[in-house]
Amino acid sequence: MVGIAISDHETHIRLSTLPLLQSPLTHSLTTFSMHLSSHAPMPRATISEHLRSHGIAPTHQRIEIANALFSRCEHQSADQILAAVNTHHSETSKATVYNTLKLFLERGLVREVIVDPNKVFYDPNTAPHHHFYNMVSGELTDIPADALEVSGMPTLPDGMLAESIDVIVRIRPRAG
Repeated sequence: MVGIAISDHETHIRLSTLPLLQSPLTHSLTTFSMHLSSHAPMPRATISEHLRSHGIAPTHQRIEIANALFSRCEHQSADQILAAVNTHHSETSKATVYNTLKLFLERGLVREVIVDPNKVFYDPNTAPHHHFYNMVSGELTDIPADALEVSGMPTLPDGMLAESIDVIVRIRPRAG
């Protein structure tokens, strides 16, 4: 069990024993992704309806950005999404990508995962889950919510409600 001290309270985080996690961390995180992520890719044909169901008008650029996000079910940065979109349609600007990602975030289509102040990923899997962050490769991988237990919540400030808990387990290959 890993203990993290917060104020005068202590929060405990424990990863349950998963057979997959007993293999060396030097395995490709793609393997972890395939086994840990239950989020399925969305076919391009259903993207417009998915956007409409969240109150978003499906413009050409929004569809392209959504396709870059939902067709691969990977954690991507805004720059990676921009590059994927502009591979086919070079008219999409960085501002359009950021504004669309903000809209998708506000409407609950994606989660924003901030692994450090300069590294932000957009996650198309909005179901409760946590993440491994490989500090060497920069890859972010899902951990099922039920594979992690958090106990000992600190006392919240007056008038505040806990909306969610996001755990990022930072990993690196073992030396040697």
